Amino acid sequence: METRKLYYEDTHIRTFSATVLGCEETPDGWEIILDATAFYPEGGGQACDLGILGGRNVLDVQERENAVVHLCDGPLTVGQTVEGAIDWERRFDLMQQHSGEHMVSGIIHALYGYQNMGFHIGSELVTVDVAGPVPGEDLQRIEDLTNAAIWENRAVKAWYPAPEELPSIPYRFKKALEGPVRIVEFPGTDICACCGTHVKFTGEVGLVKILSCVKFRNGVRLEMVSGKRAFDHLRRAYEQNRQVSQAFSAKIMETGEAARKMNEALNGEKFRVTGLQWQLFDHVAASYRGKGNVLHFAQGLAPADIRELADRIAKTCGGIAAVFCASAETYQLCMVSHGGDVKALGAAMNQALRGRGGGKPGFFQGSVSANREEIQGFFAGCGWEIL
Repeated sequence: METRKLYYEDTHIRTFSATVLGCEETPDGWEIILDATAFYPEGGGQACDLGILGGRNVLDVQERENAVVHLCDGPLTVGQTVEGAIDWERRFDLMQQHSGEHMVSGIIHALYGYQNMGFHIGSELVTVDVAGPVPGEDLQRIEDLTNAAIWENRAVKAWYPAPEELPSIPYRFKKALEGPVRIVEFPGTDICACCGTHVKFTGEVGLVKILSCVKFRNGVRLEMVSGKRAFDHLRRAYEQNRQVSQAFSAKIMETGEAARKMNEALNGEKFRVTGLQWQLFDHVAASYRGKGNVLHFAQGLAPADIRELADRIAKTCGGIAAVFCASAETYQLCMVSHGGDVKALGAAMNQALRGRGGGKPGFFQGSVSANREEIQGFFAGCGWEIL
């Protein structure tokens, strides 16, 4: 059975009539083959179309040899004529993303000679893997060239050239292709072998925005959005920036500078608070001078601050400093000894107080699942005086 591919004849067909050639039940649903279809099957990096066929929901579409197989949630009668309607909003979004990817990949190929090693149209963005480095400072230029070509609104051409014509067509490709080769041309930006669906005019892409560019294998991976997705992304970003401008009492185009100033102020406050906290630590450490082994309970300290306090107490007490700080249902802790070994004590504490942690001879850090009374009881049992 062979299916006439209406999606290649006109990518903007939304509804159609066709005759059912086959219907077979499977564990996942009913596989239906038509004599013609506008439902694009998964392939070429593009997801399949979804929609309604003869009153049934189309769950998946795949191509097998020359037949397009529609997986539906109910059967259709062989020989009957049915109406099909694709989910146009989904299809047009996929065409915008696919077409935008073509134009960006074509411009990168023209600028650097790199091949596109793969792309994926996700639910929120598109990833494009490029086989070479793209300087970060060039991303705006790539964007500008792509959008300029979009706004020229030139016709997109798709055709099957004769085999003898192929050598003269400068198209991008990833590997040797068998059978008829379908060429898609975006004037001024890209010529590529591709079996997907695309917009009719570049202007339908609307807008392309590159979101990120990170090192990936021997090249880079771009994240991008096109069309309505790009518009929605920029609208959300604008709304976030509007809220930032209100919070900082800054003009909406000056939020970056306002954020930098706020960050500088916060860093200054953090430095000041740290200095005051260390003064408090020194005061606590002085209160334990010459006391020997010390068990100290603190509140609201980060792990780094617990270490700092334990170290300062250990320098004055003449023994082991054990600092515990309540955290949810556990206690974070640090034990420090200048000149002594706390490894054996830490191992015993882990077993007795359901603890986790480790360190080196004069340093132990971790947590215990015990309450204050249990902690005090353990150290009292080790011969410590509980102050």
